[in-house]
Amino acid sequence: MTDISPTERPERLCVARTTADGIRVVTLRGDIDHDVKDALTTALLPPDGADDGQAPRVVADLSGVTFLDSTGINVFVQVHQQVSTAQGWLRLAAARESVTRVFELVGLDTVIACHPTVEQALNP
Repeated sequence: MTDISPTERPERLCVARTTADGIRVVTLRGDIDHDVKDALTTALLPPDGADDGQAPRVVADLSGVTFLDSTGINVFVQVHQQVSTAQGWLRLAAARESVTRVFELVGLDTVIACHPTVEQALNP
């Protein structure tokens, strides 16, 4: 199943959601900043009432992210904490060099697993 949801400003961020072996894959394209905070949080977290008895496992495909500010960092940390509390995980994948550099500067890559490809993030 694929669900594509443009935000209120589609030139800013486009979100596509799929599932692979029970893992939620969220593909992000565009800019991640304050304007898309709520849309990003909603895209990464399981829908309300979606308790299928499994721990939430999420891979964020960042290959199409062209800009990321502190708001995006905060959303990733918040989602990481929420899914970890539920015995799940969040993995970041395929980030461009400029986005990876931001992760390294703030130390996010030491808190959340970052993988060079989505395929690697999907594997245990």
